[in-house]
Amino acid sequence: MSEEILIIISISLIIFTSPLVSKLLKLPTIPVEIMMGAIAAYLAFIVEHPIFHLVAELGFLYLMFLAGLEIDLKKLLSISPSMLKKSLLYNVVLFGCSILITLYFELGYIFIVILPLISIGVLAALKKEYGDTEWIKIAFIVGLIGEILSIFALTTVSAGLEFGVGIDFYKTMALFILFLVSMILIYKLFHNLIWWFPEIKNYLMPHEDHQEQDIRISMAIFFLMITVMMYLHLEIAFGAFIAGIFITTFFEDHNKQLPHKLEHFGFGWLVPIFFISVGASLEIEAILNWDLVNKALLITLAMIVIRLLASLLFVKEMGWNKFFMLGLSHAMPLTLLIAVSTIAYNNHSITQEYYYAFILASILEVLLVMVIIRIITSLVYFRNSN
Repeated sequence: MSEEILIIISISLIIFTSPLVSKLLKLPTIPVEIMMGAIAAYLAFIVEHPIFHLVAELGFLYLMFLAGLEIDLKKLLSISPSMLKKSLLYNVVLFGCSILITLYFELGYIFIVILPLISIGVLAALKKEYGDTEWIKIAFIVGLIGEILSIFALTTVSAGLEFGVGIDFYKTMALFILFLVSMILIYKLFHNLIWWFPEIKNYLMPHEDHQEQDIRISMAIFFLMITVMMYLHLEIAFGAFIAGIFITTFFEDHNKQLPHKLEHFGFGWLVPIFFISVGASLEIEAILNWDLVNKALLITLAMIVIRLLASLLFVKEMGWNKFFMLGLSHAMPLTLLIAVSTIAYNNHSITQEYYYAFILASILEVLLVMVIIRIITSLVYFRNSN
């Protein structure tokens, strides 16, 4: 049997069975996909192949696109000034603690960016399970600010790793800032255009749509932004992220089902291939190494502790009995942690051992935090019922 056929069959089986296994083990699907990818690679069912690598990279970009879909600029601009200040201060505390840990333990500077990462993707799973509670609402608001800063940090670090801190780096960052300014101007222009001519939305995405026009225009914007970033030699993942923000900001109120359709499209087949490839890049023998497990546990502990410290800022809003839920809910930056680790490893700024440690930490964080939150909510429910 050829390598291509074996890879296709293996990926198909993992995509199909991973949700069933996750239900059986009561774990999120993403860690299951990573672990099954690692097992498949260990058994030589999945091997290195350029087409598999290309599709996995596309899955990663689509994942960043889905991360952008979680951010609605109109809602972000409506955040109260006091909440905005606290959200920014929350992230300042995270980066401050990260700098102290990195310098004290003499770690690589990439840790300054990795430890404070926030991704609200897994937070959506908490919302489905526990409802739209007050602490989840605040966690989403603060997480939105944090994820934007994390993506900005991702782009900056990517440029630094590729060009080093020199003239090329400063040129890239200047171009990046110019790109952001251009995006703001386009946002204003498109916003005013829609205000004057609201029928544009219906023309682009008709309510009576038998051609899947909403998906088509979303994919056009997605690939257009990727092309622009490639042409400008900027971080492609940021372009995918911006495309997602654009779709949500301008079209979610017109077509509320669009984000869900795009999520189903991505998580149904394209994104899992990326996580399978992450698992396939791991070596099970290395994961069983105690030194690596110890590093992963320390990374997990550090990321949880600094978020709990930062969440003290919201004691007034959430109370002493719930403020820590904010920090816990942000201690699962699964997708971004894997993304930044992958970029750092590909640019040789971290060793293979630390790459494995970060991947393992990303899984441990989800498992530990999910269990802790479940125990806390169960105790609160038991206390209230009595």
